[in-house]
Amino acid sequence: MAAPSSSAGFGGMSSDNAKGLALAVSSSAFIGASFIVKKMGLRRAADSGVRAGYGGYSYLVEPLWWIGMISMIVGEIANFAAYAFAPAILVTPLGALSIIISAALAHSILQEKLHTFGILGCVLCVVGSITIALHAPQERDIDSVREVWDLATEPAFLSYATIVVVAALVLIYFVVPQHGQTNIMVYIGVCSLLGSLTVMSVKALGIALKLTFSGVNQLFYPQTWAFALIVATCVSTQINYLNKALDTFNTAVVSPIYYVMFTSLTIIASVIMFKDWDRQNPTQIVTEMCGFVTILSGTFLLHKTKDMNDSTGPTLSTRRSKHASQTAFAIEVLPLKYQDCVDEETLPLSLPKADNHYLMQELPLRYKDLNIA
Repeated sequence: MAAPSSSAGFGGMSSDNAKGLALAVSSSAFIGASFIVKKMGLRRAADSGVRAGYGGYSYLVEPLWWIGMISMIVGEIANFAAYAFAPAILVTPLGALSIIISAALAHSILQEKLHTFGILGCVLCVVGSITIALHAPQERDIDSVREVWDLATEPAFLSYATIVVVAALVLIYFVVPQHGQTNIMVYIGVCSLLGSLTVMSVKALGIALKLTFSGVNQLFYPQTWAFALIVATCVSTQINYLNKALDTFNTAVVSPIYYVMFTSLTIIASVIMFKDWDRQNPTQIVTEMCGFVTILSGTFLLHKTKDMNDSTGPTLSTRRSKHASQTAFAIEVLPLKYQDCVDEETLPLSLPKADNHYLMQELPLRYKDLNIA
């Protein structure tokens, strides 16, 4: 028989769910900070060896990287424990807190400036996560790790796992060598795909340990160790490609995109494996999907504004040099939105009027709008 439900805690929440949420929040704090500390270590390591993004491993002798790694391990342990007390569809969205922490620290410490719309994107990610958390289904009662293994070996989840493994292998062996350094989705795609399998295995291990500590030993079941092997394999691969992503791309962008992809795939895996939506009505499911759309909108804002700043003053965007008739001259071309208001007194040109017709042929870039007679 299943263990009786824990007594209600604060706000009517069960004691187990309250523990799970507390662990998930602390996990986000450690993981969010670890992104920043690890990147600081990666930057230092790049000064003395080959960068991780180009296959180097000099970061392994950098103390800062190890501090960040320890912080991430602590966060992952807290997250591991959270899955033993609360359902994955409730714990996973709380990872949005790590986005806020890492983006804020990257802005203040790494000088990776976050645009105003990027801040709005962070807020949208959190709102979407809260929406999902508030409408999460109740977790099913499980008495043994063998029950989890039976769920994992059903045709639906086996098909999902096969697709994930094949997709990850294709990315690693065919896409990463060509596009890993230019497309942020490649490294993060590997981490997210394998991450969904990691969470399902971590949840199985968490249940096994929880039952073991309560007096029902699960360690002699081979299924427990099979899940442990899956976790070790997937986590080691995730760490490798997450390091590459952090070393190559902006931290404030890596964190939210990784979060959204990882969360989405994890919830899909949980829905398939644990059949979470079978215990929900259409309204709850639609509300959860709205939460996903909100998170995706926030991520889009973060991604599109990663290179923007809040400065509104005119800046010079293009320089062009040309030598003609033994006279050297340089032309600075203003952005189009400023060209209409530029007159002869403010134009950074010092040319004899006799050269204007030549310029009209060479620089058709809205030359007439510059009012040079």
